[in-house]
Amino acid sequence: MASLVYFKKESEDGAVIRYSFGEDPATMTRLLSMNTYTRTAQPDDGDLDYTFLKASRKINAVYDERSQWPERGMSAS
Repeated sequence: MASLVYFKKESEDGAVIRYSFGEDPATMTRLLSMNTYTRTAQPDDGDLDYTFLKASRKINAVYDERSQWPERGMSAS
């Protein structure tokens, strides 16, 4: 079974970046907050499900590759 997650940077204040994310790029209604110092994420709705984990891991992986937080992206598996 294929799994897709899309994400897009919504805001950034230096210490926290907020991303919208979801399985459909047209309806990314969920938000996560990424702490830029600890590189840990929390879902704004409190739901630590697979979609959230996939988005937060991909965001961190892109940061590892580029040394900058991505504006948008996706992960497929």
